[in-house]
Amino acid sequence: MHPSGLLWVAAALRLLLAAHVAAAFEPISLGIAIGAASALTGYLSYTDLYCRFAECCREEQPLNASALKLNLEEKLFGQHLATEVILKALTGFRNNRNPKKPLTLSLHGWAGTGKNFVSQIAAENLHPKGLKSGFVHLFVSTLHFPHEQHIKLYQDQLQRWIRGNVSACASSVFIFDEMDKLHPGVIDAIKPFLDYYEQIDGVSYRKAIFIFLSNAGGDLITKTALDFWRAGRKREDIQLKDLEPVLSVGVFNNKHSGLWHSGLIDRNLIDYFIPFLPLEYSHVKMCVRAEMKARGSAIDEDVVTRVAEEMTFFPKDEKIYSDKGCKTVQSRLDFH
Repeated sequence: MHPSGLLWVAAALRLLLAAHVAAAFEPISLGIAIGAASALTGYLSYTDLYCRFAECCREEQPLNASALKLNLEEKLFGQHLATEVILKALTGFRNNRNPKKPLTLSLHGWAGTGKNFVSQIAAENLHPKGLKSGFVHLFVSTLHFPHEQHIKLYQDQLQRWIRGNVSACASSVFIFDEMDKLHPGVIDAIKPFLDYYEQIDGVSYRKAIFIFLSNAGGDLITKTALDFWRAGRKREDIQLKDLEPVLSVGVFNNKHSGLWHSGLIDRNLIDYFIPFLPLEYSHVKMCVRAEMKARGSAIDEDVVTRVAEEMTFFPKDEKIYSDKGCKTVQSRLDFH
């Protein structure tokens, strides 16, 4: 290419990258930059140039269901319901070219059962950079919305942030962690974005995905799992219909769920309430093996057993479920 041509390419690239930084706040600047780049060079396009140097929002790219299924099967243990629902929900939604509303998932269960892990797997399959992607946004209640007296401010900020980022990438993913610590009312600020609207102020939210992570409902899930165990039934016999109605009502009436009397539930805007079952001794051992494999270590079954036996289990008499799930597996493995 002639030197002058290279200068035009460089100038166009600077325009595109600058627009990318501002896209979440001034979405129109991206379109202007792309148009300017094309005018400068006569042949540059969003696909040809921008996507070579920066992350692209691939709105029409279908989800690789086989890759997602493999990730869930290899990395998530003891969660047959979550594996099934997440796979079907994400695949069906992303392969639908004209969804009627955003996909909204609410993941429930005690700490260490895999909720955060699943959100990470989902993010990586939806956008290659996963949680590091500019199109995946993680909110932590205790970090981003700590003060009850600032609920109105948080609501306004949340609406502006979501509006700006969906304007920049229609298939944006928003993950809300520690929903059980979120002050009641904050999450209702996003209710219009989750509803069946074609557009709101010129922005369509129909291709976005919202994922809520919460410990709320963990007691209800454990009770159902324990009832099945005491009746001599396998945990794999538990079906979504056994838990989803109980979860939605329980969370709606729980003042510490972040969804207490929320319009999101009242208006049926949450597509799936996904239960994460408490983990048994065998599942903890699976977590230990997976962590050893991830570290590049040989699987030593003696170490696997020792780490699993260091965990504490409940109920007091039966000692069936790990009270921390697999949450402390990594730190405990460091001592072996």
